[in-house]
Amino acid sequence: MIVLGIETSCDETATAVCRDGVIISSHIRSQSIHEKYGGVIPEIASREHEKFLNEMVSDTLNDGGISKEELEGIAVTQGPGLSGTLITGVCFAKGLALGLALPIIGVNHLEAHIFANFLADPALDFPFICLLVSGGHTQLWHVKNFKDYQLMGESRDDAAGEAFDKGARILGLVYPGGPEIEKLAKGGNPNAIQFPRAMMKKNNLEFSFSGLKTSLLYYMDEHKNVNLKDVAASYQQAIIDVLMTKLKWALTHTDCHTCVIAGGVAANQLLRDCSLTKLSGEKVIFPDLDLCTDNAAMIAYLGELYLSKGIKSAINFPILPNMKMA
Repeated sequence: MIVLGIETSCDETATAVCRDGVIISSHIRSQSIHEKYGGVIPEIASREHEKFLNEMVSDTLNDGGISKEELEGIAVTQGPGLSGTLITGVCFAKGLALGLALPIIGVNHLEAHIFANFLADPALDFPFICLLVSGGHTQLWHVKNFKDYQLMGESRDDAAGEAFDKGARILGLVYPGGPEIEKLAKGGNPNAIQFPRAMMKKNNLEFSFSGLKTSLLYYMDEHKNVNLKDVAASYQQAIIDVLMTKLKWALTHTDCHTCVIAGGVAANQLLRDCSLTKLSGEKVIFPDLDLCTDNAAMIAYLGELYLSKGIKSAINFPILPNMKMA
Protein backbone atom coordinates (compact mmCIF):
# COMPACT_ATOMS: atom_id res chain seq x y z
CA MET A 1 0.00 0.00 0.00
CA ILE A 2 1.27 3.51 -0.83
CA VAL A 3 0.31 6.29 1.59
CA LEU A 4 1.15 10.00 1.60
CA GLY A 5 1.73 11.49 5.05
CA ILE A 6 1.32 15.17 5.97
CA GLU A 7 2.43 16.74 9.27
CA THR A 8 1.66 20.35 10.31
CA SER A 9 1.08 20.16 14.07
CA CYS A 10 3.46 23.02 14.90
CA ASP A 11 6.33 24.69 13.03
CA GLU A 12 7.68 21.86 10.88
CA THR A 13 6.09 21.35 7.48
CA ALA A 14 6.63 17.71 6.58
CA THR A 15 5.56 15.28 3.86
CA ALA A 16 6.47 11.64 3.28
CA VAL A 17 5.49 8.56 1.30
CA CYS A 18 5.32 5.09 2.86
CA ARG A 19 5.05 1.95 0.76
CA ASP A 20 4.42 -1.38 2.49
CA GLY A 21 5.94 -0.18 5.77
CA VAL A 22 9.01 1.41 4.19
CA ILE A 23 9.57 5.17 3.88
CA ILE A 24 10.60 5.84 0.30
CA SER A 25 10.64 9.64 0.45
CA SER A 26 10.51 12.18 3.29
CA HIS A 27 10.88 15.96 3.41
CA ILE A 28 10.95 18.29 6.44
CA ARG A 29 11.06 22.08 6.29
CA SER A 30 11.67 23.87 9.59
CA GLN A 31 10.27 27.37 9.90
CA SER A 32 13.30 29.38 10.95
CA ILE A 33 11.22 32.57 10.84
CA HIS A 34 10.19 31.94 14.47
CA GLU A 35 13.75 32.28 15.82
CA LYS A 36 13.51 36.08 16.01
CA TYR A 37 10.36 35.81 18.16
CA GLY A 38 11.83 33.32 20.64
CA GLY A 39 8.99 30.87 20.03
CA VAL A 40 6.34 29.75 17.58
CA ILE A 41 3.80 32.34 16.38
CA PRO A 42 0.74 30.22 15.43
CA GLU A 43 -0.62 32.51 12.70
CA ILE A 44 2.78 32.77 11.01
CA ALA A 45 3.26 29.00 11.27
CA SER A 46 -0.08 28.39 9.56
CA ARG A 47 0.80 30.72 6.68
CA GLU A 48 4.20 29.07 6.25
CA HIS A 49 2.56 25.62 6.01
CA GLU A 50 0.13 26.90 3.41
CA LYS A 51 3.00 28.36 1.41
CA PHE A 52 5.13 25.19 1.44
CA LEU A 53 2.72 22.24 1.30
CA ASN A 54 1.89 22.04 -2.39
CA GLU A 55 5.52 22.20 -3.51
CA MET A 56 6.67 19.78 -0.80
CA VAL A 57 4.06 17.15 -1.68
CA SER A 58 5.07 17.41 -5.34
CA ASP A 59 8.78 17.10 -4.51
CA THR A 60 8.18 14.18 -2.14
CA LEU A 61 6.22 12.24 -4.76
CA ASN A 62 8.83 12.97 -7.42
CA ASP A 63 11.73 11.91 -5.18
CA GLY A 64 9.93 8.66 -4.40
CA GLY A 65 9.15 8.00 -8.05
CA ILE A 66 5.43 7.98 -7.23
CA SER A 67 2.66 9.63 -9.20
CA LYS A 68 -0.50 11.00 -7.58
CA GLU A 69 -2.47 8.27 -9.34
CA GLU A 70 -0.45 5.56 -7.57
CA LEU A 71 -1.36 6.79 -4.10
CA GLU A 72 -3.76 4.54 -2.20
CA GLY A 73 -4.39 6.68 0.86
CA ILE A 74 -3.55 9.88 2.72
CA ALA A 75 -2.62 10.25 6.39
CA VAL A 76 -2.54 13.62 8.12
CA THR A 77 -1.96 14.80 11.68
CA GLN A 78 -5.34 15.38 13.35
CA GLY A 79 -3.89 16.44 16.71
CA PRO A 80 -2.63 17.34 19.18
CA GLY A 81 -1.10 20.60 18.03
CA LEU A 82 -1.84 24.23 17.24
CA SER A 83 -5.36 24.79 15.89
CA GLY A 84 -4.37 26.94 12.94
CA THR A 85 -1.51 24.75 11.77
CA LEU A 86 -3.60 21.58 12.09
CA ILE A 87 -6.39 23.17 10.03
CA THR A 88 -3.93 24.02 7.26
CA GLY A 89 -2.64 20.47 6.95
CA VAL A 90 -6.00 18.75 7.37
CA CYS A 91 -7.77 20.97 4.82
CA PHE A 92 -4.98 20.41 2.29
CA ALA A 93 -5.11 16.64 2.86
CA LYS A 94 -8.91 16.52 2.59
CA GLY A 95 -8.83 18.44 -0.69
CA LEU A 96 -6.24 16.06 -2.09
CA ALA A 97 -8.17 13.02 -0.90
CA LEU A 98 -11.40 14.28 -2.48
CA GLY A 99 -9.67 15.19 -5.74
CA LEU A 100 -8.01 11.77 -6.03
CA ALA A 101 -10.93 9.80 -4.53
CA LEU A 102 -8.66 8.34 -1.83
CA PRO A 103 -9.38 7.20 1.74
CA ILE A 104 -7.99 9.48 4.43
CA ILE A 105 -7.02 8.86 8.05
CA GLY A 106 -6.52 11.45 10.79
CA VAL A 107 -3.49 10.41 12.83
CA ASN A 108 -2.67 11.07 16.48
CA HIS A 109 0.68 12.85 16.53
CA LEU A 110 1.73 11.26 19.84
CA GLU A 111 0.87 7.74 18.70
CA ALA A 112 2.90 8.37 15.54
CA HIS A 113 5.94 9.36 17.61
CA ILE A 114 5.73 6.00 19.38
CA PHE A 115 5.41 4.07 16.14
CA ALA A 116 8.39 5.90 14.63
CA ASN A 117 10.43 3.41 16.62
CA PHE A 118 9.19 0.59 14.38
CA LEU A 119 10.96 2.42 11.56
CA ALA A 120 14.11 2.55 13.70
CA ASP A 121 13.87 -1.16 14.58
CA PRO A 122 11.45 -3.27 12.50
CA ALA A 123 12.07 -6.14 14.94
CA LEU A 124 10.48 -4.14 17.79
CA ASP A 125 7.66 -6.13 19.35
CA PHE A 126 4.96 -5.54 21.95
CA PRO A 127 4.84 -4.94 24.86
CA PHE A 128 7.25 -2.11 25.64
CA ILE A 129 7.56 1.12 27.61
CA CYS A 130 7.72 4.43 25.75
CA LEU A 131 9.14 7.62 27.22
CA LEU A 132 7.60 10.32 25.04
CA VAL A 133 9.48 13.59 25.51
CA SER A 134 8.84 16.66 23.39
CA GLY A 135 8.16 20.38 23.62
CA GLY A 136 4.55 19.78 24.56
CA HIS A 137 4.52 16.39 26.29
CA THR A 138 6.44 14.29 28.77
CA GLN A 139 4.68 10.97 29.21
CA LEU A 140 5.35 7.34 30.11
CA TRP A 141 3.30 4.82 28.14
CA HIS A 142 2.91 1.08 28.56
CA VAL A 143 2.39 0.02 24.95
CA LYS A 144 0.80 -3.41 25.25
CA ASN A 145 -0.29 -3.86 21.63
CA PHE A 146 -1.59 -1.94 18.63
CA LYS A 147 -4.32 0.42 19.95
CA ASP A 148 -3.79 -0.84 23.51
CA TYR A 149 -1.90 1.83 25.47
CA GLN A 150 -1.81 2.70 29.17
CA LEU A 151 -0.67 6.13 30.33
CA MET A 152 1.51 5.50 33.39
CA GLY A 153 2.54 9.06 34.16
CA GLU A 154 2.98 12.52 32.65
CA SER A 155 4.12 16.03 33.50
CA ARG A 156 1.89 18.00 35.84
CA ASP A 157 3.13 21.28 34.35
CA ASP A 158 5.95 21.99 31.88
CA ALA A 159 7.11 19.27 29.50
CA ALA A 160 10.82 18.46 29.36
CA GLY A 161 11.18 20.13 25.97
CA GLU A 162 9.36 23.19 27.28
CA ALA A 163 11.77 23.30 30.24
CA PHE A 164 14.67 23.29 27.78
CA ASP A 165 13.11 26.11 25.73
CA LYS A 166 12.29 28.27 28.75
CA GLY A 167 15.67 27.59 30.31
CA ALA A 168 17.37 28.65 27.10
CA ARG A 169 15.43 31.90 27.11
CA ILE A 170 16.61 32.61 30.68
CA LEU A 171 20.19 31.96 29.55
CA GLY A 172 19.81 34.31 26.58
CA LEU A 173 19.87 31.56 23.96
CA VAL A 174 17.80 31.40 20.77
CA TYR A 175 14.81 29.18 19.98
CA PRO A 176 14.58 26.20 19.85
CA GLY A 177 16.24 25.91 23.24
CA GLY A 178 17.02 22.21 23.60
CA PRO A 179 19.81 22.02 21.00
CA GLU A 180 21.21 25.36 22.21
CA ILE A 181 21.46 24.25 25.84
CA GLU A 182 23.02 20.98 24.70
CA LYS A 183 25.68 22.86 22.72
CA LEU A 184 26.41 25.29 25.55
CA ALA A 185 26.66 22.43 28.08
CA LYS A 186 29.57 20.79 26.27
CA GLY A 187 32.66 21.11 28.46
CA GLY A 188 30.58 22.25 31.43
CA ASN A 189 30.44 20.59 34.85
CA PRO A 190 27.02 18.89 35.30
CA ASN A 191 27.55 18.73 39.07
CA ALA A 192 28.46 22.39 39.54
CA ILE A 193 24.95 23.41 40.60
CA GLN A 194 22.44 21.16 42.35
CA PHE A 195 19.20 22.10 40.64
CA PRO A 196 16.06 20.42 42.06
CA ARG A 197 14.66 17.11 40.83
CA ALA A 198 10.92 17.22 41.54
CA MET A 199 8.51 14.39 42.41
CA MET A 200 11.26 11.84 42.98
CA LYS A 201 9.44 9.77 45.61
CA LYS A 202 10.03 6.09 44.91
CA ASN A 203 7.92 4.74 42.04
CA ASN A 204 6.18 8.08 41.38
CA LEU A 205 5.85 8.15 37.59
CA GLU A 206 4.64 11.76 37.33
CA PHE A 207 6.87 14.65 36.21
CA SER A 208 7.22 18.31 37.09
CA PHE A 209 9.71 20.75 35.57
CA SER A 210 8.27 24.18 36.41
CA GLY A 211 10.16 24.35 39.71
CA LEU A 212 13.42 23.56 37.93
CA LYS A 213 12.83 26.41 35.50
CA THR A 214 12.08 28.79 38.38
CA SER A 215 15.22 27.63 40.21
CA LEU A 216 17.30 28.50 37.15
CA LEU A 217 15.68 31.93 36.96
CA TYR A 218 16.46 32.66 40.63
CA TYR A 219 20.00 31.36 40.27
CA MET A 220 20.72 33.65 37.33
CA ASP A 221 19.19 36.63 39.16
CA GLU A 222 21.28 36.00 42.28
CA HIS A 223 24.63 35.15 40.70
CA LYS A 224 26.74 37.36 38.46
CA ASN A 225 29.70 36.37 36.29
CA VAL A 226 28.64 32.72 36.29
CA ASN A 227 30.12 30.01 34.10
CA LEU A 228 27.29 29.52 31.64
CA LYS A 229 28.66 26.17 30.50
CA ASP A 230 28.39 24.85 34.06
CA VAL A 231 24.89 26.29 34.44
CA ALA A 232 23.69 24.72 31.17
CA ALA A 233 25.32 21.37 31.96
CA SER A 234 23.80 21.26 35.46
CA TYR A 235 20.34 22.26 34.22
CA GLN A 236 20.43 19.68 31.43
CA GLN A 237 21.63 16.98 33.84
CA ALA A 238 18.71 17.66 36.20
CA ILE A 239 16.20 17.09 33.39
CA ILE A 240 17.90 13.93 32.14
CA ASP A 241 18.25 12.47 35.66
CA VAL A 242 14.50 12.73 36.22
CA LEU A 243 13.65 11.21 32.83
CA MET A 244 16.01 8.27 33.29
CA THR A 245 14.93 7.54 36.87
CA LYS A 246 11.22 7.49 36.00
CA LEU A 247 11.79 5.37 32.91
CA LYS A 248 13.72 2.83 34.96
CA TRP A 249 10.92 2.68 37.55
CA ALA A 250 8.34 2.14 34.79
CA LEU A 251 10.34 -0.78 33.38
CA THR A 252 10.59 -2.36 36.82
CA HIS A 253 6.90 -1.81 37.58
CA THR A 254 5.74 -3.54 34.38
CA ASP A 255 8.54 -6.10 34.21
CA CYS A 256 9.18 -4.93 30.64
CA HIS A 257 12.71 -5.19 29.30
CA THR A 258 12.26 -3.09 26.15
CA CYS A 259 11.80 0.66 26.04
CA VAL A 260 11.65 3.25 23.31
CA ILE A 261 12.36 6.96 23.67
CA ALA A 262 10.45 9.19 21.29
CA GLY A 263 9.85 12.88 20.61
CA GLY A 264 12.12 15.84 19.98
CA VAL A 265 14.08 15.53 23.24
CA ALA A 266 15.06 11.99 22.16
CA ALA A 267 17.66 13.69 19.94
CA ASN A 268 19.56 14.86 23.05
CA GLN A 269 22.92 13.07 23.16
CA LEU A 270 23.19 13.09 26.96
CA LEU A 271 19.82 11.35 27.18
CA ARG A 272 21.07 8.71 24.74
CA ASP A 273 24.35 8.26 26.60
CA CYS A 274 22.68 8.00 30.01
CA SER A 275 20.29 5.36 28.74
CA LEU A 276 23.25 3.09 27.99
CA THR A 277 24.57 3.32 31.55
CA LYS A 278 21.44 3.70 33.68
CA LEU A 279 19.40 1.16 31.72
CA SER A 280 22.11 -1.40 31.11
CA GLY A 281 20.64 -4.84 30.57
CA GLU A 282 17.47 -3.43 28.98
CA LYS A 283 16.80 -3.03 25.28
CA VAL A 284 16.63 0.69 24.52
CA ILE A 285 15.57 1.98 21.11
CA PHE A 286 15.92 5.53 19.85
CA PRO A 287 14.54 6.66 16.49
CA ASP A 288 16.92 8.17 13.96
CA LEU A 289 17.50 11.88 14.55
CA ASP A 290 15.25 12.92 11.66
CA LEU A 291 12.44 10.86 13.23
CA CYS A 292 12.76 12.50 16.65
CA THR A 293 11.43 15.92 15.72
CA ASP A 294 8.06 16.39 14.02
CA ASN A 295 8.07 14.53 10.71
CA ALA A 296 5.66 13.03 8.20
CA ALA A 297 7.41 9.66 7.93
CA MET A 298 5.86 8.55 11.21
CA ILE A 299 2.45 9.88 10.07
CA ALA A 300 2.63 8.01 6.78
CA TYR A 301 3.81 4.80 8.47
CA LEU A 302 1.08 4.77 11.13
CA GLY A 303 -1.50 5.92 8.60
CA GLU A 304 -0.66 3.00 6.34
CA LEU A 305 -0.97 0.64 9.29
CA TYR A 306 -4.50 1.89 9.98
CA LEU A 307 -5.61 2.06 6.36
CA SER A 308 -4.30 -1.42 5.62
CA LYS A 309 -6.64 -2.69 8.37
CA GLY A 310 -9.60 -0.94 6.77
CA ILE A 311 -9.68 1.85 9.37
CA LYS A 312 -10.26 5.30 7.88
CA SER A 313 -11.73 8.67 8.82
CA ALA A 314 -14.91 10.28 7.53
CA ILE A 315 -14.08 13.19 5.24
CA ASN A 316 -15.59 15.64 7.75
CA PHE A 317 -13.36 14.59 10.67
CA PRO A 318 -12.40 17.53 12.93
CA ILE A 319 -9.02 18.73 14.09
CA LEU A 320 -8.34 17.93 17.77
CA PRO A 321 -5.76 20.36 19.23
CA ASN A 322 -5.92 18.53 22.60
CA MET A 323 -6.23 15.03 21.14
CA LYS A 324 -5.65 12.26 23.65
CA MET A 325 -4.21 8.83 22.97
CA ALA A 326 -5.92 6.94 25.78
